[in-house]
Amino acid sequence: MSYLSVSTWSLHRLLGPLRWTQWDAETGTHVTREQEQPEVLSLLELPREAAGRGYAALEVCHFHFPATDPAYLGRLREAFAAAGISFDTLLLDYGDLTSGDERRRAADVEFIRRWIGYASLAGAKQIRVVAGEAQPDDEEALRLSAGTLASLAAYASEHGVRVVTENFKPLTSTADSCLKLRSLAGEQVGFITDFGNFKSPAKYEELAAAIPGSVSVHAKAHYDENGFPDEEEYLRCLEQVRAAGYNGAVVLIYDGPGDMWEGLERIRKIVEPYL
Repeated sequence: MSYLSVSTWSLHRLLGPLRWTQWDAETGTHVTREQEQPEVLSLLELPREAAGRGYAALEVCHFHFPATDPAYLGRLREAFAAAGISFDTLLLDYGDLTSGDERRRAADVEFIRRWIGYASLAGAKQIRVVAGEAQPDDEEALRLSAGTLASLAAYASEHGVRVVTENFKPLTSTADSCLKLRSLAGEQVGFITDFGNFKSPAKYEELAAAIPGSVSVHAKAHYDENGFPDEEEYLRCLEQVRAAGYNGAVVLIYDGPGDMWEGLERIRKIVEPYL
């Protein structure tokens, strides 16, 4: 049975500073750029708040973690357990498995391995890893990404975490490249399909191709200047979910203006009949 989840990106104006990871080519190191945001709600408080609003699960972006020491990650795991809500996916928002800079690629793989450890300590079931920033028709890049994802998946399984990727960034920007990557990487690597990440005129056909076998669907709408969704377009995406016989997490994505909880409620009313 499908169930309702929410991404912390949908609440990013409430959860404190965003801590973006970037590659510094000059020093050959990762750096963190902090973007100020108000903290209306801490990450430790979020599981209880989300459960109280009727969500069954959360997906947490890595840039929302204020700390990654074992003590903090243990507290986060306990917060999920106490709230009775699932920590489905840690969304790692940085990394390029197809970078032509071998030093960066090696550093990114080590960065991902560290975050697999953090995901394990925090109790996340899965970690979303970006497949790569090469072009979707780059066959060599697809093979490289798939092989690295499979290797990371084997490492993650030792820590009780599953590696998943997504139709996110250039390499997986078409259904064709997504399906090729999934075939090459094997079933140990899961997949997330996001409504908002297929842009071509064939968007709905691409969703229909990508959704079957996905472990999570990111239900993102198009929003107007007031934060109201294009309901007709959104329903068309949701029909692809229904037609695929999908059974899993439907993750609400709201990034429009105004109150973020209110924005989520507007799309929740549209999504719930499809669960």
